[in-house]
Amino acid sequence: MFKVKSIVIFMINFYQKYISKFTPASCRYYPTCSEYTIWQFKNNNFFLAIIYSTLRILKCNQFFKGGINYPIVSKNFETLYVFKKIKSINIIFWFVPFKDDKFYVIKKFKGI
Repeated sequence: MFKVKSIVIFMINFYQKYISKFTPASCRYYPTCSEYTIWQFKNNNFFLAIIYSTLRILKCNQFFKGGINYPIVSKNFETLYVFKKIKSINIIFWFVPFKDDKFYVIKKFKGI
């Protein structure tokens, strides 16, 4: 499944860089539907990412209000990792607790 995820993410990145530039910005949500889909594929299993991304794209129309809608993923952080001699850690996503074992996925800004 890892290769399929990589292919899907590559196709979405291609769409963002080359195709969406010629269409008007029309997504009603933040993050945009394509960015939401990438975040889902990076932080969720393949089938849940497909389901949540499809639902999000179906909600991106004039019948829904829109607004901020971060992906929610399930994570298990019970394992404790011990790092030795770490100089820096590259953080890409923040996981903000939602409820139980569910977390909001929020992407780190470049300046922080």
